[in-house]
Amino acid sequence: MADGRMTRRDFLQTSASAAAAGGLAMGMGALGPNVAKAAGASDVAKTRSYNPGMEYRRLGKTGLWVSAVCMGGHWKRIDKAVGHTGKGIFGGDFNDPDFQKNRHDVVSKCIEVGINHIDACTIEEVRAYSKALQGRREAMFLGCSWYQNELRNKNFRTAESLLGMLDKGMKESGLEYVDLWRITMHERSGQHTEAEVREMMKALETAKKQGKARFVGFSSHDRPHIKWMIETFPAVVDAVVTPYTADSKVLPKDSLFDAVKKEKVGMFGIKPFGGTSLFKGDSSPTSPEAEADDRRARLAIRYILENPAVTAPIPGLISAHQVDNMALAVKERRQELSAEEKAELKAAGREMWARLPEDYQWLRDWEYV
Repeated sequence: MADGRMTRRDFLQTSASAAAAGGLAMGMGALGPNVAKAAGASDVAKTRSYNPGMEYRRLGKTGLWVSAVCMGGHWKRIDKAVGHTGKGIFGGDFNDPDFQKNRHDVVSKCIEVGINHIDACTIEEVRAYSKALQGRREAMFLGCSWYQNELRNKNFRTAESLLGMLDKGMKESGLEYVDLWRITMHERSGQHTEAEVREMMKALETAKKQGKARFVGFSSHDRPHIKWMIETFPAVVDAVVTPYTADSKVLPKDSLFDAVKKEKVGMFGIKPFGGTSLFKGDSSPTSPEAEADDRRARLAIRYILENPAVTAPIPGLISAHQVDNMALAVKERRQELSAEEKAELKAAGREMWARLPEDYQWLRDWEYV
């Protein structure tokens, strides 16, 4: 390790140790994923940005311990936090100083409270968070996808083209390696052929062998397709990134979680707040609904974490205050939701479904998982 940075050679050596530690952690399976407070605490305390006030969950069979709430890469409504909608925030140029300061400060707050994983799923997000982590790369696990040039793009459906994008994306972002390369797929079954899926799995497996990605997986919005891929390629898939909202429920039969648990796959849940549809306010700090929306956010996180098969929800966070609110949600979940809290969240969930914009109607398919 040089200048505090882990090189590809360093991580190849440490990944073997992480996998071995994961095997030991799996031996504590009867305790469920949340054993940081109960057993193996000394191992968990070695995770990145450990904070005793945060809860940590084992990311499937990887051996990594990630915070019970992680940070999603999206920055929806960030104009409410920085005070303007400049090109540097929503355009292709991310040199806006207010945007850069916001991302740096939010990442700093995450490190402070013990949130230790970022999921960056676009070219712009990978660049933004790589920059925000400069000089402190080892403080966070970084999951990456360059979705514009992955399987959703017809020109990137071979192992060769996908690996080429990985190389290009890492070089442009100044990354020696990624902790999780999770390729973004189309949302529906039938949009990819089996041959394309096999090419993707080949690329993931190769990246892992070459030391470019410590662990690998994919993102999809189609439950049957996800289940098939986990069951068909259990030796390849370490983690999946897929929706799980404040009102999602486990299917009583043929649930996706059957495969997730059987194959010990980590799961990051996107859209926990229904893409902001859970909230009444506009996410500005002066919103008259700010306090009530903070409470809704905490209730949603606590509810999601009651499902032990979900490693961590990954909400997008636009301010240090929102980070603190997520840390508070983890502390509050030491107790399960009361009957009154469940009723309150259920009513908020109905409002969330009713407020979904047209381009988010697909999320209704994730009411049952």
